[in-house]
Amino acid sequence: MTRPTHLDPDEWLRAVFSAKSVGRGGVIHRATRDVERFAGRKAFLAEVRKRGFTLVENGSQFVVFCNREPVRLVVERDPPRLSDRALPTFRRSAVANQNASTRL
Repeated sequence: MTRPTHLDPDEWLRAVFSAKSVGRGGVIHRATRDVERFAGRKAFLAEVRKRGFTLVENGSQFVVFCNREPVRLVVERDPPRLSDRALPTFRRSAVANQNASTRL
């Protein structure tokens, strides 16, 4: 994707990190594609590090914890596995067929 010419990456980062929830020590989230398109991943990560925040990437979202508190995973999948949605298309049909045959 290309960056829009009318949007300066520094302005976009300033706008993102001037949100009220940032000032309150809350949480913000942005689509990874928007971060990469408007500011670039490297610049976004540098801004998060500069502020001492924690950044988590999940699926197609970046989640920024706008404080310096530790982040703890409270509920963990057991065992961690990819969802059917995350499987490649050719594997998805094989998994669906396998699941259907086990139900018979």
